Amino acid sequence: MEELKQLFARQYGVYPIEATTIAGAGSNRLYCRLRHPDGTSVIGVKGTSRDENHAFIYLANHFLKKKLPVPSVLAVSEDEMCYLQQDLGTVSLFDALRSGREAGGRYNLKQQKLLVETIRQLPCIQIQGAHDLDWNNCYPQPEFNEVNVVFDLNYFKYCFLKPSGLDFHELKLEDDFRLFTKDLLMESSDSFMYRDFQARNVMLVDGRPAFIDFQGGRKGPYYYDLASFLWQASALYSDKLRRRLALEYYDTLKNYIEVPSKRHFADKLSLFVLFRTLQVLGAYGFRGYFERKQHFIDSIPYAIANLDKILNIARFPYPYLTSVLRQLVELPAFVQHKEQANQGKEATNKVAQQQNGRASFSKYDGKGPLVVRVYSFSYRKGIPEDPSGNGGGYVFDCRSTHNPGRYERYKQLNGLDEPVIRFLEEDGEILTFLESVYKLADAHVTRYMQRGFTSLMFSFGCTGGQHRSVYSAQHLAEHIHQKFGIEVRVFHLEQNINQTFNAITKD
Repeated sequence: MEELKQLFARQYGVYPIEATTIAGAGSNRLYCRLRHPDGTSVIGVKGTSRDENHAFIYLANHFLKKKLPVPSVLAVSEDEMCYLQQDLGTVSLFDALRSGREAGGRYNLKQQKLLVETIRQLPCIQIQGAHDLDWNNCYPQPEFNEVNVVFDLNYFKYCFLKPSGLDFHELKLEDDFRLFTKDLLMESSDSFMYRDFQARNVMLVDGRPAFIDFQGGRKGPYYYDLASFLWQASALYSDKLRRRLALEYYDTLKNYIEVPSKRHFADKLSLFVLFRTLQVLGAYGFRGYFERKQHFIDSIPYAIANLDKILNIARFPYPYLTSVLRQLVELPAFVQHKEQANQGKEATNKVAQQQNGRASFSKYDGKGPLVVRVYSFSYRKGIPEDPSGNGGGYVFDCRSTHNPGRYERYKQLNGLDEPVIRFLEEDGEILTFLESVYKLADAHVTRYMQRGFTSLMFSFGCTGGQHRSVYSAQHLAEHIHQKFGIEVRVFHLEQNINQTFNAITKD
């Protein structure tokens, strides 16, 4: 740290009155906050590699010329082993999202807005930041290529897969690795690949995102950074939120380049999500199992849960690799990991559970399980009847919220379509409305489960039963199923769409 104090003194003519080390989760670089007698502060960085430091210094100066929100470099030592950079404050996006993570991935409107603003900035960094960039200044190499992919896949194999004890045919796995590598590199790209684009590397300055720790960036495919951000192991983003952010990114990317079709984009993104997940597991294996760094050991459950999810929602043309990965996530130790990753969500269910049985059965009379029916309807055609004969339950009127049906571009769509979802969520009225509904529903479902009741009904009405009521019914159904694990049936009467969320049973 003494070198940084001396660099500070050469730059400002006085020694810092305070020097505080800033903890870094996985880096061997030294970061500290140096405070000037006048109360201002800068960040001092002492690296272990001159080339890595040079990359950051070059990229920061280049991005600033492009008017991108990154810290300015204020002073550099002669050997480039130390430098001072602008202090962007103490609040990262990761910090600002803490309550949402702790709530099992339920992010409030303010947090969602921050995520949207951040993801909209990413194409600007990737495309605009790449203009006139001399890639030879990148570290440790100028371009994402076959060497990178093969290294990371082997990193996963040797640092995570083999230590797991799973038996596999190495040559068959290598055959699929080669096909996987070819598919990842099939499309050329002239964009800047940030490579470590995650919430910890986004600082909030006056509430707006600014970006740090891009020294490992290089020329590469833009899918990589989007996959890294959306599938950050501990972020717990819901599928709906991931879809929204991916669409925000896709629509913003159109402002800079000609984009592929949405289907092609989604398929390619899935490949990079799988690749990034394996890469992360390799890093966690090395840093956690071999270097014994607790932060990485603690992160393994979330990465395993991500791997399990991506295997369930996407189909990959690598049969042997897929088979090995499915066996991996089903190893007893990793089944426990998956359960550990879901503890936050499960903790919210405990209020509804009895000590001697599953949550969906009553300890009083054992008549459960509870089945919840959720309807969307049009007030023009009347409130739905309750087929159970219990009298219809709750009826919520959505007509006080902003109606997408008043606008021509939404008239042929319904509340399950992405443009309508975006309209309603950006407007925000429907989200405030549902917050109250969720509280009421949670209390009622909990009590019905405790008492062993078998049927509960919720209905949402709007003018045509097409937009607001459909959105509300679908989201309440998903909310109840996710929180309580019971069977939920949703009926969109005017759309003639029915869906059943089966009860989650435990052996």
